[in-house]
Amino acid sequence: MTDKGKSPALPSDDLQALVEQFNASHWRTLELEFHGSRLFLSKDAGTSPAWVGAAAATTVSSLPAARQLPAQTAAVPLPGAPVSGPIVAEGHVIVNAPSLGTFYRSPKPGAAAFTQIGEAVDADTELCLIEVMKLFTTLRAGVKGKVVKILVEDGVMVEYDQPLFVIDPNG
Repeated sequence: MTDKGKSPALPSDDLQALVEQFNASHWRTLELEFHGSRLFLSKDAGTSPAWVGAAAATTVSSLPAARQLPAQTAAVPLPGAPVSGPIVAEGHVIVNAPSLGTFYRSPKPGAAAFTQIGEAVDADTELCLIEVMKLFTTLRAGVKGKVVKILVEDGVMVEYDQPLFVIDPNG
Protein backbone atom coordinates (compact mmCIF):
# COMPACT_ATOMS: atom_id res chain seq x y z
CA MET A 1 0.00 0.00 0.00
CA THR A 2 1.32 3.48 -0.79
CA ASP A 3 1.38 6.52 1.45
CA LYS A 4 -1.04 9.30 0.58
CA GLY A 5 0.55 11.52 -2.05
CA LYS A 6 3.34 9.05 -2.93
CA SER A 7 3.50 7.15 -6.20
CA PRO A 8 3.62 3.35 -6.11
CA ALA A 9 6.96 1.69 -6.83
CA LEU A 10 7.38 -0.82 -9.62
CA PRO A 11 6.76 -4.24 -7.98
CA SER A 12 9.93 -6.33 -7.70
CA ASP A 13 8.39 -9.25 -9.64
CA ASP A 14 7.57 -6.89 -12.50
CA LEU A 15 11.03 -5.38 -12.32
CA GLN A 16 12.64 -8.84 -12.50
CA ALA A 17 10.45 -9.78 -15.49
CA LEU A 18 11.39 -6.52 -17.20
CA VAL A 19 15.11 -7.16 -16.64
CA GLU A 20 14.76 -10.69 -18.02
CA GLN A 21 12.89 -9.38 -21.07
CA PHE A 22 15.60 -6.77 -21.59
CA ASN A 23 18.35 -9.39 -21.29
CA ALA A 24 16.69 -11.60 -23.88
CA SER A 25 16.05 -8.75 -26.32
CA HIS A 26 18.25 -7.16 -28.96
CA TRP A 27 17.90 -3.81 -27.17
CA ARG A 28 21.14 -2.14 -26.05
CA THR A 29 19.54 0.27 -23.53
CA LEU A 30 16.19 0.73 -21.83
CA GLU A 31 14.91 3.79 -20.01
CA LEU A 32 11.63 3.57 -18.11
CA GLU A 33 9.71 6.08 -16.05
CA PHE A 34 7.02 4.73 -13.74
CA HIS A 35 5.09 7.05 -11.47
CA GLY A 36 8.05 9.38 -11.12
CA SER A 37 10.66 6.64 -10.61
CA ARG A 38 13.20 6.06 -13.34
CA LEU A 39 14.98 2.87 -14.39
CA PHE A 40 17.94 2.70 -16.75
CA LEU A 41 19.35 -0.58 -18.09
CA SER A 42 22.27 -0.89 -20.47
CA LYS A 43 24.27 -3.72 -21.97
CA ASP A 44 27.05 -1.24 -22.81
CA ALA A 45 29.39 -0.31 -19.97
CA GLY A 46 29.77 3.42 -19.49
CA THR A 47 26.42 4.31 -21.07
CA SER A 48 24.39 6.77 -19.06
CA PRO A 49 20.72 7.76 -19.15
CA ALA A 50 19.50 10.56 -21.37
CA TRP A 51 17.93 12.50 -18.53
CA VAL A 52 20.11 15.15 -16.89
CA GLY A 53 21.10 14.91 -13.24
CA ALA A 54 20.49 11.18 -12.90
CA ALA A 55 21.65 9.99 -9.51
CA ALA A 56 22.85 6.60 -10.69
CA ALA A 57 22.66 4.40 -13.73
CA THR A 58 22.24 0.67 -13.30
CA THR A 59 23.88 -1.56 -15.87
CA VAL A 60 22.53 -5.03 -16.46
CA SER A 61 25.79 -6.59 -15.28
CA SER A 62 25.40 -4.95 -11.86
CA LEU A 63 21.99 -6.50 -11.21
CA PRO A 64 22.44 -9.77 -9.29
CA ALA A 65 19.82 -11.82 -11.14
CA ALA A 66 20.60 -10.45 -14.60
CA ARG A 67 22.67 -12.25 -17.22
CA GLN A 68 24.40 -10.82 -20.26
CA LEU A 69 22.98 -12.45 -23.39
CA PRO A 70 24.14 -12.01 -26.97
CA ALA A 71 21.83 -10.01 -29.20
CA GLN A 72 19.84 -12.22 -31.54
CA THR A 73 16.66 -11.97 -33.55
CA ALA A 74 15.66 -15.63 -33.60
CA ALA A 75 15.90 -18.35 -31.01
CA VAL A 76 17.84 -21.02 -32.88
CA PRO A 77 20.10 -23.35 -30.92
CA LEU A 78 23.78 -23.40 -31.80
CA PRO A 79 24.97 -26.42 -33.78
CA GLY A 80 25.99 -29.19 -31.41
CA ALA A 81 24.30 -27.52 -28.43
CA PRO A 82 22.65 -29.96 -26.05
CA VAL A 83 18.90 -30.05 -26.47
CA SER A 84 16.80 -30.15 -23.35
CA GLY A 85 13.14 -30.94 -23.44
CA PRO A 86 11.35 -32.94 -26.10
CA ILE A 87 13.29 -35.44 -28.18
CA VAL A 88 13.32 -34.48 -31.84
CA ALA A 89 14.54 -36.12 -35.01
CA GLU A 90 18.16 -35.57 -35.94
CA GLY A 91 18.63 -32.44 -38.02
CA HIS A 92 15.46 -30.76 -36.77
CA VAL A 93 15.78 -27.33 -35.20
CA ILE A 94 14.13 -26.39 -31.93
CA VAL A 95 13.00 -22.77 -31.69
CA ASN A 96 13.13 -21.67 -28.04
CA ALA A 97 11.42 -18.84 -26.19
CA PRO A 98 13.61 -15.71 -26.17
CA SER A 99 12.20 -14.73 -22.77
CA LEU A 100 9.60 -15.67 -20.24
CA GLY A 101 6.12 -14.47 -20.99
CA THR A 102 2.75 -15.41 -22.41
CA PHE A 103 2.85 -17.35 -25.69
CA TYR A 104 0.42 -16.24 -28.41
CA ARG A 105 0.07 -18.06 -31.74
CA SER A 106 -1.86 -15.20 -33.40
CA PRO A 107 -1.40 -11.42 -33.56
CA LYS A 108 -4.72 -10.78 -31.77
CA PRO A 109 -7.62 -12.77 -30.32
CA GLY A 110 -9.71 -14.40 -33.03
CA ALA A 111 -7.09 -13.88 -35.76
CA ALA A 112 -5.51 -16.72 -37.70
CA ALA A 113 -2.37 -18.25 -36.19
CA PHE A 114 0.98 -17.06 -37.54
CA THR A 115 1.82 -20.62 -38.62
CA GLN A 116 0.48 -24.18 -38.52
CA ILE A 117 2.04 -27.64 -38.37
CA GLY A 118 3.12 -28.61 -41.87
CA GLU A 119 3.59 -25.04 -43.11
CA ALA A 120 6.76 -23.97 -44.85
CA VAL A 121 8.65 -21.12 -43.14
CA ASP A 122 11.58 -18.88 -43.99
CA ALA A 123 14.08 -17.46 -41.52
CA ASP A 124 11.99 -14.27 -41.24
CA THR A 125 8.60 -15.98 -40.83
CA GLU A 126 6.80 -14.88 -37.66
CA LEU A 127 5.93 -17.88 -35.50
CA CYS A 128 4.38 -16.31 -32.41
CA LEU A 129 4.35 -13.42 -29.96
CA ILE A 130 5.74 -13.50 -26.42
CA GLU A 131 4.18 -10.90 -24.11
CA VAL A 132 5.70 -9.58 -20.91
CA MET A 133 4.17 -6.58 -19.13
CA LYS A 134 2.34 -5.45 -22.30
CA LEU A 135 5.59 -5.62 -24.32
CA PHE A 136 5.24 -7.97 -27.29
CA THR A 137 8.24 -9.69 -28.87
CA THR A 138 7.83 -11.33 -32.27
CA LEU A 139 9.63 -14.66 -32.53
CA ARG A 140 10.87 -15.50 -36.01
CA ALA A 141 11.77 -18.97 -37.28
CA GLY A 142 15.45 -18.21 -37.86
CA VAL A 143 15.67 -21.09 -40.34
CA LYS A 144 14.02 -22.14 -43.60
CA GLY A 145 12.02 -25.36 -43.38
CA LYS A 146 8.70 -26.87 -42.34
CA VAL A 147 7.03 -26.62 -38.92
CA VAL A 148 6.70 -30.21 -37.63
CA LYS A 149 5.68 -29.59 -34.00
CA ILE A 150 4.19 -26.82 -31.88
CA LEU A 151 5.11 -27.70 -28.31
CA VAL A 152 2.95 -25.29 -26.25
CA GLU A 153 -0.68 -24.23 -26.16
CA ASP A 154 -1.82 -20.74 -27.06
CA GLY A 155 -2.08 -18.33 -24.13
CA VAL A 156 0.18 -20.23 -21.71
CA MET A 157 3.10 -18.82 -19.75
CA VAL A 158 6.48 -19.98 -21.10
CA GLU A 159 9.92 -19.82 -19.54
CA TYR A 160 13.11 -18.40 -21.03
CA ASP A 161 14.70 -20.92 -23.44
CA GLN A 162 11.66 -23.24 -23.33
CA PRO A 163 11.24 -25.20 -26.59
CA LEU A 164 8.26 -23.85 -28.55
CA PHE A 165 8.52 -25.11 -32.13
CA VAL A 166 10.33 -27.86 -34.03
CA ILE A 167 11.31 -27.11 -37.62
CA ASP A 168 12.61 -29.56 -40.21
CA PRO A 169 15.09 -27.60 -42.34
CA ASN A 170 14.89 -30.33 -45.02
CA GLY A 171 11.08 -30.16 -45.19
